[in-house]
Amino acid sequence: MEKYLFTSESVTEGHPDKICDRISDTILDEALKQDIDSKMAVEATIKDDLILIYGEAKTNAKLDYQSIALKCIREIGYKEKYNVIVKISEQSSEINMAVVKKNGQIGAGDQGIMFGYACNDTENYMPAPIEYANRLSKRLSIVQKEEKNLGPDGKTQVTIEYLNGKINRIDSIVISTQHTSKISYEEICDIIINNVIKKVIPKELIDLNTKILVNPSGSFIKGGSFGDSGTTGRKIICDTYGGVGRIGGGCLSSKDPSKVDRSAAYYCRFVAKNIVANKLAEKCEIQVAYVIGQEEPISIYVDTFSTSSYTNEQIIEIIKNNFDFSVKNIITELNLKQAIYADTSCYGHFSNKNYPWEKLIKLHI
Repeated sequence: MEKYLFTSESVTEGHPDKICDRISDTILDEALKQDIDSKMAVEATIKDDLILIYGEAKTNAKLDYQSIALKCIREIGYKEKYNVIVKISEQSSEINMAVVKKNGQIGAGDQGIMFGYACNDTENYMPAPIEYANRLSKRLSIVQKEEKNLGPDGKTQVTIEYLNGKINRIDSIVISTQHTSKISYEEICDIIINNVIKKVIPKELIDLNTKILVNPSGSFIKGGSFGDSGTTGRKIICDTYGGVGRIGGGCLSSKDPSKVDRSAAYYCRFVAKNIVANKLAEKCEIQVAYVIGQEEPISIYVDTFSTSSYTNEQIIEIIKNNFDFSVKNIITELNLKQAIYADTSCYGHFSNKNYPWEKLIKLHI
C-alpha cells in the first residue's frame, strides 16, 4: 500500500496579495459593466498605507480607480487611511490589432501556456488539500468579520494523507488569523476550532493523530499591508490547484478574457472537469499553448495519469470532437464578458458551481 502526504495552502481576502487581486478584478468588473469590449490588464501593489494601481487599458468606461480601491479595502475590513497612486496607460495598439480581427475573430492576447486539472477527490472535482484549505479560508473570513477582536488577514493549510491514491485522513490543519491585543490565545483557539474547523471539515477525516495548529507564531496583531506587501497575481497556486495540477506562465486576476492566461485556463479546467465527470478518467490534466494574434492553440496535451481505459491520444480526439479552443468560442461559450471576476479573486478560481467554466455537460464519445 502506498501512503503519502500532500499539503496545500490558502489565504483570506485580507491577505495583502489578495487585497490586490480583489482591487484588480473589481476594476475589471466595473470596466465590463460599462463596456463589454474593455481590454484590461490593470494590477495593484500595496504596502503600508500606499496603494499603487498601474497597467494598461483600452476601454470606453469611466473608471474612478481610487474609489474602487478604497471601497474594496473597506469591504474587506480594513479601516486605516490609504493613499492611492494611479498610473494607467492605453493598451499597445500593436497588441490590440493582434487581438481584434477584421473577420470578427479574436486572437490570443499573448503567447503562453495554460493548464487545467480535475480529479475525483471531491464532489466538485478539485484536489482535496486545496479544496479544504480554500473552504477554511472562506469560513475564516466570515468569522473574522463576526468577531470584533479578529482582523482580516489570515492563512490556512491542510495536509491530506492518501492511501493508494485515495483520501485516507487529514494529517494536519494550520490556521493563522490576525487579531487584536484584547483577545487571548485560548479564545482564538476556541473560535478557530469550533467556529471554523468544525464547520468545514468532515469529522470522519479527523482522528486523534490529526495535528491542529492555530496561530503557530503565537501572536499575529500586525497584518495586511502593514505587516507585509502585496501584489496582484502572486497567489496563483492558491488560485488554482494547490500545487497538485501544474500552472501556466501567467496569473489570472486583472486580465480581461481576451488574455488567454485567464480564459484558456478556465476553459482547460472546464474540459478537464468534464472528462472526469463523464467518467473517462479519474484524473485529467490539459495543457494548451497559444501565440499572440492567433485564434487557435498551437498545441494540446493531455495526461490522465494512467487512470483511464482510453489512451491519452483517444482522450485528445474526444476533446477535439466536443470542445472548441478558439479564443472567440471560449469567450462566447463561457460567457466571459460578464462582470463576474471580483468573486474569483479569493478562495480559488475553480470549484464554485456558479462559475460558467464549472458547468457539467454530456460528452459525445
